[in-house]
Amino acid sequence: MKLRADQTGDRGLPMPLWLQGAIETAQAAIISVLVVVAPIVAVWATAGFQNTGFDALARLAGQAWLLIHGVPLQLADFGSGTAGSPGSGMLTLVPLGLTLIPFLLAWRAGRRLARASYTDQLWQALLGSWLVYSAFGAATGFICRTPDVVINIWYAMVIPLIPFALGMVIGARREAGSWSRLIGVDAVDWISRTSQHSRWAGSYLGSAAKAGFLALTSALALACVLLAVDFFIHWNLVIAVYEALDAGAVGGAALTIAQLGYLPNLAVFALAWVSGSGFAMGVGSQVGPLGTAVGPLPSIPVFAAIPSGPLDYGFVALVVPVLAGILAGWWFLREGENHFDEWLSIKLRFRWFTASASTLALGLLIGAVSGLLAAGLAWLARGSAGLGRLTSIGPDPLWTGLWIAAEVGIGVVIGYAAGPWLERRQQVEEEAELVR
Repeated sequence: MKLRADQTGDRGLPMPLWLQGAIETAQAAIISVLVVVAPIVAVWATAGFQNTGFDALARLAGQAWLLIHGVPLQLADFGSGTAGSPGSGMLTLVPLGLTLIPFLLAWRAGRRLARASYTDQLWQALLGSWLVYSAFGAATGFICRTPDVVINIWYAMVIPLIPFALGMVIGARREAGSWSRLIGVDAVDWISRTSQHSRWAGSYLGSAAKAGFLALTSALALACVLLAVDFFIHWNLVIAVYEALDAGAVGGAALTIAQLGYLPNLAVFALAWVSGSGFAMGVGSQVGPLGTAVGPLPSIPVFAAIPSGPLDYGFVALVVPVLAGILAGWWFLREGENHFDEWLSIKLRFRWFTASASTLALGLLIGAVSGLLAAGLAWLARGSAGLGRLTSIGPDPLWTGLWIAAEVGIGVVIGYAAGPWLERRQQVEEEAELVR
């Protein structure tokens, strides 16, 4: 990475990297604020708020900006427990779709900073950038707190850095092309100095981690397909809720944008649903493939698509993570990095035992990777709406991870065991095509 000629100050001198990082961050922060403010201003222009003061509008925009970054908001005098006692009133349900806005802006800033930095100087740009973004979050939290919405200044200072710093690092890595160019450490050279057994173990674990990611991605994609089918089936109910709300064109558009912001959360909910663990839509509720038991829900159109009552064939959805595991097991076989099986076959002569043991270990390992990733997604997607019973929304990370791990592990064992047969069948079909 080298300094480009256009990254200079007014006098032709190179701009300090920390200053350039601060400027890039200020641009990203302002753009993300404008994206949040636009629908709020549209609703305000149509008299959609009771309090039409400019200060209230600005505070609401700042609170929304903090929320999309994951900062919890304490709603005073809201919520109640199951026995009528005061609830937490904590709004922690983050619209992950809108969180992509600062993430992508940081990704762009990271690429620009990496392009303007030498390998051993990028930290200066990142440090200046992160300090400015942290200060921006702290200032927003301080200005936008009200008696009804309490904001922890430390949370506002630190938490927005997580999606922003992650996006910036990924963007810088994308521009650099490799981690060695980004941080100045040649990982390939370091690995070449390790023992052969260490390299085999690293290849085995690395391929297993990729297979676990592949399994989770496949299961999530199939869950999204089922989610789209569910919306199509219940589309008339969704439209009926829109008509009953009668929010007008601007209000309806703002409501749709908010729901689109929570679309990634719904995708994770669907993943938990197909796993069998299900998800909650309020304290004491459960939505799963074997049935749904929820209380009264707010008049939000997307809630109308939740399947109600017992489902006769809902258990079929449990096949989705297993199919994803089969794909991952087949992919791992084609990768050819099962060095644990090779090591076992050298140590023991009983091939029937070594093949079975290595396949089961592979299923446990890939299943554990998928389960951990699924638990992480469930933790990100769940939260509290801070209102009444809706203080518990989303899947349980522990149970989602365990169900996904078990089902993907079973699929991996099947896919890896059936892989040779699938490979031979594919080879026979290719030979038949050549004959034709």
